[in-house]
Amino acid sequence: MSKYLKYPTVDLPNRKWPNVSIEKAPIWCSVDLRDGNQALATPMCLEKKLEFFKLLVDIGFKEIEVGFPSASQIEYDFLRHLIDNNLVPDDVYLQILTQAREDLIDKSFESLAGAKKAIIHLYNSTSEQQRRITFKKSKEEVKEIALFGVDLILARLDRLPNTEVLLEYSPESFTGTELDYALEICEAVVERWRTKQSSCVIINLPSTVEMSTPNIFADRIEWFLEHFSNRDNIILSVHPHNDRGCAIATAELALLAGAQRVEGTLFGNGERTGNLDIVTTGLNMYTQGVDPHLDLFNIPDLSEKYHKFTKMDIPPRQPYAGELVFTAFSGSHQDAIKKGMELLNEKDKADDVWDVPYLLINPKDIGRSYEAIIRINSQSGKGGIAYVMEKEYSLIIPKNMQPQLREVVQKYSDKVVHELSPKEIYDILRKEFIDLDQPYKLLGYKLQTDSITGEVIFTGELQISQTSISISGSGSGAMDAFINSLGSVITSNLEVVEYYENALCSGTDSDAITFLALKIDDDIYWAGSDGSDSSLVNFTVILNCLNRKSING
Repeated sequence: MSKYLKYPTVDLPNRKWPNVSIEKAPIWCSVDLRDGNQALATPMCLEKKLEFFKLLVDIGFKEIEVGFPSASQIEYDFLRHLIDNNLVPDDVYLQILTQAREDLIDKSFESLAGAKKAIIHLYNSTSEQQRRITFKKSKEEVKEIALFGVDLILARLDRLPNTEVLLEYSPESFTGTELDYALEICEAVVERWRTKQSSCVIINLPSTVEMSTPNIFADRIEWFLEHFSNRDNIILSVHPHNDRGCAIATAELALLAGAQRVEGTLFGNGERTGNLDIVTTGLNMYTQGVDPHLDLFNIPDLSEKYHKFTKMDIPPRQPYAGELVFTAFSGSHQDAIKKGMELLNEKDKADDVWDVPYLLINPKDIGRSYEAIIRINSQSGKGGIAYVMEKEYSLIIPKNMQPQLREVVQKYSDKVVHELSPKEIYDILRKEFIDLDQPYKLLGYKLQTDSITGEVIFTGELQISQTSISISGSGSGAMDAFINSLGSVITSNLEVVEYYENALCSGTDSDAITFLALKIDDDIYWAGSDGSDSSLVNFTVILNCLNRKSING
């Protein structure tokens, strides 16, 4: 295939980043209000931008790119509103973007008047493609544009006498720029800045277009840092985009390679395929025991506000935040999760190491709930169905009954072709195992105890289909006497093999349900019964087993 050229690798035989671990969170910079906002079909109004800014501050961002004030009146007004109304905490840097043009830089300085801390983000296109196609300029001419911008900023610093100003420079697009040339132009920018300023320069290396696998990007970062003349003069930042779907991996590997700062948006919103997803990246660190230094632990609230501000929906399979990411439909997954949760509950220690199959993180840590972990459709297994009944109704389905319950739930799910709610499953349980009165129904009964033998004597009226029959029998107990009384109308051998009773949570129709397994000749049938008369419950559950045999054959 010759239509697409292979991205060049880096000659880095002794690369160190593969043997490094992420031990601490980077400096985070949110670009939701600029990169994310410009990617919206309908950009945010001033009110929503203000609300979003407050959210970002509450989450813990100390660097927030608020816009391109020299290119948009609403972004200029927004920045002025933040400063004039003292809405920016003292430890938060306001970051603004500008090109190397005198009029734009003048407007940028005007917009920042009165700010306590500011990052002026200067950028120009340095990629081979942009130089050749868009601007038709040489490497030297493109470098002069960057240095011209630095000079313009330096000449105007006295306009912000009470503002701590940092310079950020981005060679756009770093991924499309020859590595040695990116190094050359960034070193020239830093040298020009530090002739008059002692502060470090943020060198931001954006994968404006993601063009390679993450490992090659990490190689580029490590090479860049190894060859930079004075590493201590810069803060190395990355700004990954997601064209190949690898932005998070690109950021993580860049941190291994020495990057100190990461730019991105909350849920990856941005031009084309989007920016780095900071929520996912931060929570990835959290699952590895690294504090992300961002409050990402109320995902439902964060998701709701994000949708309110941007009108963007979070996909159901989005890591951590998606509706279905803590949900298992597969039977084997459900069973493993159920067993893991049970084991965790037995330990009953909040600080125990999280150890549940298929769940990377405790949903409660990020404001999610256990109730949605297992949901039921035609792919679900017996363990998942039992888990839902236990969590929603405090109803423990006996282990040996679970396959029979799964069979009827699966048949129903195949028929309706949708996910089943807990109530639908409970209704199926009642219909198929409990609320049965055909063909057998007990119309009335009486129990007596023989004063001589001590045996229990049962007499009653049994309805079979539309016919009523008197039955009687005796035995060592009431249930034994009832089974013996059925011998006059049922020729099969009957034997109770398992018996369970459990209490239910409030909101159900009864306080307890009894489950019983009845062996009828060579087959075992499960059924249930509930009510206030314990003897009647026991007689009815036996008849329900017979009813299930009659229905199912």
